[in-house]
Amino acid sequence: MALTTGIVGLPNVGKSTLFNAITQAGAESANYPFCTIDPNVGIVEVPDQRLQTLTELVNPKKTVPTAFEFTDIAGIVEGASKGEGLGNKFLSHIRQVDAISHVVRCFNDGDITHVSGSVDPIRDIEVINLELILADLETVEKRSAKVAKMAKSKDKDAVAEYDVLQKLIAVFEEEKPARSLDLSDEEKKIVHGFQLLTMKPVLYVANVSEEDLLSEEDNQYVQAVKEYAAKEGSEVITVCAKIESEIAELEGEEKQEFLDELGIEESGLDQLIKAAYTLLGLETYFTAGEQEVRAWTIKSGTKAPQAAGVIHSDFERGFIRAEVVSYEDLVTAGSMNAAKEAGNVRLEGKDYVVQDGDVVHFRFNV
Repeated sequence: MALTTGIVGLPNVGKSTLFNAITQAGAESANYPFCTIDPNVGIVEVPDQRLQTLTELVNPKKTVPTAFEFTDIAGIVEGASKGEGLGNKFLSHIRQVDAISHVVRCFNDGDITHVSGSVDPIRDIEVINLELILADLETVEKRSAKVAKMAKSKDKDAVAEYDVLQKLIAVFEEEKPARSLDLSDEEKKIVHGFQLLTMKPVLYVANVSEEDLLSEEDNQYVQAVKEYAAKEGSEVITVCAKIESEIAELEGEEKQEFLDELGIEESGLDQLIKAAYTLLGLETYFTAGEQEVRAWTIKSGTKAPQAAGVIHSDFERGFIRAEVVSYEDLVTAGSMNAAKEAGNVRLEGKDYVVQDGDVVHFRFNV
């Protein structure tokens, strides 16, 4: 599933360092603005202990995790909506992602230049948010001018679109994002066609120093970001990009030992992926057989035929039924045969909504 989150932030807040760490993709990271000019894309495996447990249970020839895509978008500066810095190019890159991971600098370091001369995470957030709002305002004002003429002729669709556009203009003039509007399902369908930057869900990533990673409650910057995010219904995770760079160089037991030494339960990558999954309403289901155990990503609420289509379009087109057992029931039983004997394997039809953790075998005919 080609869903991606764009990593944005002002120059020198640590976003490219974080991107390098979690994707090991090698995006240039330097102490000056615009070191990332073209968006770097990194595909990362989604860590899921359930996949390892299923592998031990089934002993397949191979194990394939699901993946997630991160896009590192160059630093935005004040005036980007008017073309300042590398403005419009960056804004177009943001339009192409499904969600935004907004990295905010929450540490002091005299050796790392801040584009505004001082550390103030709320000011930084508002600079970027305002640029996105201004870009969206320009989009809807242009569209409104075109739709107004059709609305005057009492065209039903045009009237509905014009009304939504006026709501958007009003909220943008209050310097609020489009996602803050309470829209009906029909209005959301209309707004979807505008590809607005501020309709995208946002996750704030507070980048702290090594010293503050385990005591974020004492970091006034982090607390300010959490208060700001709470007001707009967004989430915040705290990471140390510098430590993530070190973790990225380790694997297996070495990585776990390093995390244990630091007193960290999970890496920033694990936190970021879990939060991004929640943000985008994603879930994971599994297929498990002698050839392979594999994880698949779907949107929450996906029905069985469409979930099958993630594997191959033929599976969806020729869908007959799905044999389903929950991950917990399969692990408890110890094998698929034992799960069947216990009555935990169900036959589900076209209306079944696949659940997170389902282990599924699709039957189809084309």
